[in-house]
Amino acid sequence: MATVLAVRDLVVNYGAVQALKGISIELGEHDIVAVLGANGAGKTTLLKSISRILAIKSGSIQFRERDLQTTPAFQLAGMGIAHVPEGRHVFSTLTVDENLDLGAYGVRNLPAGRELVKTKDWIFDLFPILRERRKQLAGTLSGGEQQMLAIGRGLISKPHVLLLDEPSLGLAPIIVQEIFRVIRQIHEEEGVSILLVEQNARKALSVARYGYILELGKVAIEGDACDLKNNERVRAAYLGGAKIVC
Repeated sequence: MATVLAVRDLVVNYGAVQALKGISIELGEHDIVAVLGANGAGKTTLLKSISRILAIKSGSIQFRERDLQTTPAFQLAGMGIAHVPEGRHVFSTLTVDENLDLGAYGVRNLPAGRELVKTKDWIFDLFPILRERRKQLAGTLSGGEQQMLAIGRGLISKPHVLLLDEPSLGLAPIIVQEIFRVIRQIHEEEGVSILLVEQNARKALSVARYGYILELGKVAIEGDACDLKNNERVRAAYLGGAKIVC
């Protein structure tokens, strides 16, 4: 499998505190890779570093062998990288339609005119409730609907790589099921490569091919998702001790 995103020996500081301590991960073409770990392990910092929101102290980030270290964040969507941040961060005073439009704003070679309408219809097919709410202000949506909108806003740019940060956080179980259905669907039908940061380890490992466990800014464990499901340390810390059949 060809590598689409490679992080090598990444070190990131928050002032005098070292948040990432030499992390290396890979994401393949048409792949799903899960990044798991407790709060404060460095998961969100990793995604923000890849997105160029945070400066890196040392190491490298490559997208299809292109070094991203000096690439400004605003150029990434045009290159094919979309980031759906933790906490949704929709534009609450704009409608669902307007939020989706902003996902394509100012980026070359992205959908416009009829193509934008077609892409929106695809997103509305993924999340039918958003079609019903398209003229509604985003701030009046439920938490689950806002998460769907945040993912849709990332997908409007038709990315090659989707960075998803805690998509199930704070959502009801039925909505979590829906979110993971869509994650699987966009991977299988559209070939989008997904780097998935998630605290729901059971769900994340059910859709991922490979996984990394972060602890205190380092990769503590990595391996195929099936192997991680039955790793005693992972089972005890993240899966309630239960053995899971792959």
